[in-house]
Amino acid sequence: METEHKLDILIVDDDEGHTELVKRNLRRVGIHNTMDSVSDGEAAIDYIFRNGAYSNRPGNGHLLVLLDINMPGGLDGVEVLRRIKADPHKRKIPVVMLTTTDDPREVQRCYDLGCSVYITKPVEPQSFIEAITRLGLFISVISVPVENGVSR
Repeated sequence: METEHKLDILIVDDDEGHTELVKRNLRRVGIHNTMDSVSDGEAAIDYIFRNGAYSNRPGNGHLLVLLDINMPGGLDGVEVLRRIKADPHKRKIPVVMLTTTDDPREVQRCYDLGCSVYITKPVEPQSFIEAITRLGLFISVISVPVENGVSR
């Protein structure tokens, strides 16, 4: 798969169980990219903008964000999405909303803010696994722009 060494994946979710299921099922369909995870919006912003603990984050400049909406602390996923898409150097980063929130107004708001895809996480475990498997197949064929115009 061509994307294996080109695309870093950031999973932003406060549910460790969901994070592990996502990683395991993406690997099961052949996604062996670097996968990092953070559990709140502040850490996501630091990771994406290479601030604080992530100021020396390695990466090749190709990033995909899998972002939950409901997280603890001051920044929820919608605000993280808003900040990414408001920055001229980061706005091209594809953001997949991966959340249990299925409210049509939230779906619309995320698309209005620039999310690439909105996936509602099924509550039933087997359906969740199937959804992540399909996401993995999607990831395996996409091309992603460099996150800030310059590879690092």
